[in-house]
Amino acid sequence: MSTVGELLAESPLPRAEARLLLAVVLEVPVETLIARPERAVDDAAAARFATLAARRAQGEPVAYLLGRKEFFGRRFAVSPAVLVPRPETELLVELALERLRTRPQARVLDLGTGSGCLAVTLALECPQAAVVAVDRAADALAVARSNAQRLGARVEFASGDWYAAVGGRFDLIVANPPYVAAADPHLAELRHEPQHALVAGDDGLADLRRIVGGAPAHLTGGGWLAVEHGHDQGASVRELFARAGFTAVETHRDLAGIERVCSATMPAIPV
Repeated sequence: MSTVGELLAESPLPRAEARLLLAVVLEVPVETLIARPERAVDDAAAARFATLAARRAQGEPVAYLLGRKEFFGRRFAVSPAVLVPRPETELLVELALERLRTRPQARVLDLGTGSGCLAVTLALECPQAAVVAVDRAADALAVARSNAQRLGARVEFASGDWYAAVGGRFDLIVANPPYVAAADPHLAELRHEPQHALVAGDDGLADLRRIVGGAPAHLTGGGWLAVEHGHDQGASVRELFARAGFTAVETHRDLAGIERVCSATMPAIPV
């Protein structure tokens, strides 16, 4: 039998990560482990901890090991079927909520919803809005539906490829689509996450082209589109918006100062 202190000292992981995983195995708060490093850990629990630590050492995200990730102050269930929600994506929520303050009963579309973190958050923060969330992956939609039900969010889910799954027009459209180029070396670090939710053609813009180009046919007059994009794609995405006839095109930087979201307005009802 080992102690908490011994297991943490022997772990190859950073102390904070190791402590978090051990707390999950023992079903106690992290603070308990900090206060009682002498606490005994039986062999079965130590083996479960070793398994999780080995998976983490191979690069598997902590969120998948825990089965959850915090986003905009709420806990979302995640699995390898969906991307792990990132803090920088909260910028997309904040921008959408600014628009919803003047249009609280808007019809909102979330394209490529994944875990549902965008759609569920917007539905909870602005309960008067009618939120529709789309994804083409059945396993991702299952995760999103589960999150909406558990958190009490009113969201309509649809299965399909971008706009093919929905009808009518929307006041707001948001999307965090795949935007990584197929040959990007950083994909190796993301190998445990669903590649179809990351990679978008040779230049990473394939899905952004479809979303921006297709938006005029699905937005109301004065409707608004916002998309997350890669750190070096700001100029290219602004050009996509301009070509599609949008006005008030803006790029928004995340907390690290990186160009992260592009938004724009459709000035009139498209023909």
